[in-house]
Amino acid sequence: MEQLPFSEATIRLAAFLSIFATMSALELALPRRTPDSRKGARWRTNLAMVIVDSVALRVIFPLAAVGTAIWAESNGYGLFRTIDTPAWLAGLIGFVVLDFAVWLEHVASHKIPILWRIHRMHHSDVDFDVTTALRFHPLEIILSMLWKAAVITALGVPVIAVLLFEIVLNGAAMFNHSNCRIPEKADWILRLFIVTPDMHRIHHSVHVRETDSNYGFNFPFWDRLFRTYTRDPRDGQLGMTIGLNEYQTDEPTGFVWSLLLPFRPSRQRRELPSAVKTD
Repeated sequence: MEQLPFSEATIRLAAFLSIFATMSALELALPRRTPDSRKGARWRTNLAMVIVDSVALRVIFPLAAVGTAIWAESNGYGLFRTIDTPAWLAGLIGFVVLDFAVWLEHVASHKIPILWRIHRMHHSDVDFDVTTALRFHPLEIILSMLWKAAVITALGVPVIAVLLFEIVLNGAAMFNHSNCRIPEKADWILRLFIVTPDMHRIHHSVHVRETDSNYGFNFPFWDRLFRTYTRDPRDGQLGMTIGLNEYQTDEPTGFVWSLLLPFRPSRQRRELPSAVKTD
């Protein structure tokens, strides 16, 4: 069994705090958009949500992704072990397949009504910054972990590859949800390899056609491959409205309101007329 020099929780916490602090500082120094006036309430709710998510996951599914990989390895489970795949190749393939699995799960969370009821809490955020990456309902976090655990077990993804994937996934989410300004030319180059904030921000538009695009977290090519890629928001990066058009109020900034949103009656998603705004 692979042994990690530090506990998985310690490694991931150190990575999370470092990346969060870096992106928060960059948002202050190089903001892409003017922050919403409700930033304080939003941050309190979104940060509280990640704490609840972490506790719920540890209580309900304490193995998490890395623990599942260790368990699968100790029991000899997984396709890679059955066909004796070299560890480096199993890790590389496993990383890419896990990223596709997360992309596919994200698409499903928009297309399957019961999953959308849960996922819409993430999209109800009325602004877009690094804390939006932390705003997921505990039910979604648990379901997502069960899905990743199934993929990890079926393939037998090496422990180190799973740990790296989890760190990269969390870091990429904080990066591409951040309110950081990246020069346009640099953004177009980066989009060939990773999901940028300008690319993912479109996914948080109030326009349904834009929300149902740009699903990627790490790699940008899944959206191009499956034709779910949108290059530019129709209202412009500075003019676009963030969130869900049915919840353009102060309600999503409340913690209890957000936690109960999946259990509230669904409101019809509708397209809004395009605003005449440009960057």
